[in-house]
Amino acid sequence: MSTPQTPAAAPTPGPALKHLAVHLLTPLLMCLGMALAYQGAFHQPEPNHLKVAVVGTTAQADGLAQTIRAKAGDALDVRTLPDRAAAEQQLRERELVGAFVPDARSPELIVAKGNSDTSVVAATAVFSTVTDHQGVPLRVTDLTPLASGDPTGQGLFFLLVALSIGSYASVAVIGAAGAGLSMRLRALVGVAVSLVVSVIGIVTAGPVFHVVEHDRAAVWALGWLYSAGIVLVGIGLHSFLRRWTTLALMVLFVMLNFTSSGGIYRPELQNGFFGGLHGFWNGAGFMEGARSLLYFDGGAGFGGHLVTLVVWLLLGGAAMVAAALYEGRGRRPVETGAQAEEEMEEAAAAAV
Repeated sequence: MSTPQTPAAAPTPGPALKHLAVHLLTPLLMCLGMALAYQGAFHQPEPNHLKVAVVGTTAQADGLAQTIRAKAGDALDVRTLPDRAAAEQQLRERELVGAFVPDARSPELIVAKGNSDTSVVAATAVFSTVTDHQGVPLRVTDLTPLASGDPTGQGLFFLLVALSIGSYASVAVIGAAGAGLSMRLRALVGVAVSLVVSVIGIVTAGPVFHVVEHDRAAVWALGWLYSAGIVLVGIGLHSFLRRWTTLALMVLFVMLNFTSSGGIYRPELQNGFFGGLHGFWNGAGFMEGARSLLYFDGGAGFGGHLVTLVVWLLLGGAAMVAAALYEGRGRRPVETGAQAEEEMEEAAAAAV
């Protein structure tokens, strides 16, 4: 007689649900972080110490400046300048957003759109109110015409986005698929990948879409420096964070980076938090450095922006040294093929 077989117990869903919940945590945290960062930075752009000037030495010019200052409060930083030459100099040094030249028949606002088109729009709105009371149109003169392929001045921001995504998405591949390589080899691969990313960026922004019409070699070098900083930071962090690296890089180089870069709104149209980040974050270093090269003849604080990118590259180097020491003590777990594949899929999803 055959012995009756006991039916196999149905698999319990508990472990599978726990595994699913852990993996869902990453996209949900990304959603929360993106919502807080983007809405916090962009939901209500208002002037915040927007730097403008009234040109002239007459009592009328001084009185206009005082009136605007009294009404605007902290929204505007209003100064008076003796003549048009002084106004143009401060605009080219990026110390001003707009300079108003009063005139009964043809008032003029001098601006530099290469600094930030959205800031110029805000300054134009301020002085349009003045000329509307006069009943005359406001004439706007731009000292830094934008590139033919970048009429809004935001093309550089989209170049920044492309460089950033290509950089941090590569980190998961290098960290996971290249886990068997030494830290030195991963570093060399990272530098090579960042070179490719920067070449793709300058080719598309240059001859393809004409966002960058001159100084292409210098902008490409900035892009390589920026990309290499992200990649090296990411490779270093991967040894410690593993599958959480993508989320960490999203926080560093998307949520906090895009919002503080000045690509959409510069600090004079943002709150203090994102305006403060603008002073030392790497995205702002690239954006403002590229603007200085393209529209201000390599002046207007270019050296400081270059230093920012170099500091981030050094931080990446420090992260990799720390990771190498960590791995040298045998503390880096060996990833399975499935884990590496999961990491790369999460990075690809985050890049999209």
